[in-house]
Amino acid sequence: MRCVIFGATGYLGARLVPALQAAGHEVRVLARTPAKLDDVPWRQQVDVVQGDVTDRERVREALDGQQVLYYLVHSLLRPDFVDFDARAASIVADAAGRAGLSRIVYVGGIIPDQQRLSDHLASREEVGRLLQKSGIPTAELRAAAIIGAGSASFEMLRYLTERLPLMVTPKWLRTQVQPIAVRDVLYYLTNAAELPAEVSRAFDIGGPDTFTYTDMIRRYAAIAGLQRRVAIPVPVLTPWLSSHWVNIITPLPRVLATSLMDSLENDVVCREHDIAEHIPDPQGGLTRYDDAVEMALARVREGELQTRWSRGDDDNSPSRPLPTDPPWAGGSLKEQVWERHLNADAETLWQAFEVLGAERGWSAAPLAWGLRGWIGQLRGAAKGDRGPLRPHRLQTGESLDWWQVEHIDRPHLLRLRADTPLPGRLWLELSAHDDGDGRSRYRQRALFQPYGLVGQAFWTASSPLRDAVLGGIARDITSAVQQRRAGGAVSGRSGLLI
Repeated sequence: MRCVIFGATGYLGARLVPALQAAGHEVRVLARTPAKLDDVPWRQQVDVVQGDVTDRERVREALDGQQVLYYLVHSLLRPDFVDFDARAASIVADAAGRAGLSRIVYVGGIIPDQQRLSDHLASREEVGRLLQKSGIPTAELRAAAIIGAGSASFEMLRYLTERLPLMVTPKWLRTQVQPIAVRDVLYYLTNAAELPAEVSRAFDIGGPDTFTYTDMIRRYAAIAGLQRRVAIPVPVLTPWLSSHWVNIITPLPRVLATSLMDSLENDVVCREHDIAEHIPDPQGGLTRYDDAVEMALARVREGELQTRWSRGDDDNSPSRPLPTDPPWAGGSLKEQVWERHLNADAETLWQAFEVLGAERGWSAAPLAWGLRGWIGQLRGAAKGDRGPLRPHRLQTGESLDWWQVEHIDRPHLLRLRADTPLPGRLWLELSAHDDGDGRSRYRQRALFQPYGLVGQAFWTASSPLRDAVLGGIARDITSAVQQRRAGGAVSGRSGLLI
């Protein structure tokens, strides 16, 4: 089928495109800023129309010749999002009716019974009603918190959990939530394209688990390997007041945090599961909350430390970050990079990695490299010339002092993981890039996943030490390669490792 997505640069839209393509559908997208799609793997496989959802002519152009419209536009970052979203939905609904589409699919929020709705949920309900007025069969999928890296709800959960070992728990943290994994949302979205024409209604969709928000935080902490989060109940702390300290604790924009937290005063639990009458549950069942969190954290757990997907990335898991996600998505993965250009080929540079690792073990103790070099000189003076070092080939899983070899892509990338107590997880990547004409580029990355505020403070406070110690590695490897080019053994005298 021919499908057009409004909101393709957003969280769900960017993940829906490859899901629809995998199901055999043709995809067109409407994007106000097409450049945001430059780095996604599917950019060249879709038709892109530049325009805004309030531009009637561009909306008409995007809908022309299409069968299914996916309306995934949310404007929570705008202070006037209620009025803007209503105006946009009215324009799109009118154009959809004129275009003769076969279906509209929209993602809204679960609407609780007999509760005052937040502006966010009331707006979601109003948009669904306006789209139904188009006369086009409309499937409104109503979801609560969507679990996956990049989801605003999940990122707020992530930051609150990782940065607050002690929490005050106002009433809004004790409301009931029925979260759903992003892959299950995409499953429903993809299959909704082929619902029969007589189906035009709202459906609640949710995962198999229901928790309080406090329970979700505690379970996240357990899955992420953090200490149990202590909760202290308080009688009065409104979402509006809470949004101010959340803005300090998390990198989410205040207007977004305020809207999300305002919605947390409402219980968001499915009242029905009628969607199963038309779209059966996924094979193996809906994803449990713990599994959804595991998938969202998998990239860092597995040492796949890119903070965004890039063009050509063959990992298309929707639970992981995308280049279209905002800068605060994907968690707190700190990075520091050193680069050197060398008059030596990449193979020579790689040999320096392996020889230095064999000689010094990538010691985690400050000054240990220099001490080992001094001892080696004493031994050499006693025994005469040491001669060349024994060849060594690093192996994945090998322990080298306080480091473990986590990944090898010979002769390009060596990744070490610190195997020592720290308030977070520390990796060191050494990579060799061939620049041609017998030259190479050495790139070294230190990556740190902090645990809580202590981990954040550790990374900040350790900046001078990183510059001196980890920067010494880059200098030492550069020196070792230059020595090899001059005909000497690959060894260094001044490099340091923490």
